[in-house]
Amino acid sequence: MSKKSEINFKIHLDENHIPEKIEWSASDSGEEGTKEAKSFMMSLWDAHENNTLRIDLWTKDMMVDEMKYFFYQSLITMGDTYERATSDKAVANEIREFGKQLGEKLVNSAQ
Repeated sequence: MSKKSEINFKIHLDENHIPEKIEWSASDSGEEGTKEAKSFMMSLWDAHENNTLRIDLWTKDMMVDEMKYFFYQSLITMGDTYERATSDKAVANEIREFGKQLGEKLVNSAQ
């Protein structure tokens, strides 16, 4: 028998349809209720269209420095995900190295 899991997002919008609050929950998270987030990036592979579908949202109170750090962390973890999915350590390390270089630029631009 197969098992089903759910990940749910609830987006609270202001009168201009700008996200004010992002809530999420996952049936397998081990925690009850919803958690809050200021941003998320979701990518889905559409095998029929052979294309990536994306949803990128962030709340209006997310600061620019938070967004920079979010992108930095996302790039680093993309390298980890790529390595797990392909076993290609060389390219995964290149992705992580690019993330580190970008992180240094982001830190320097904040000064």
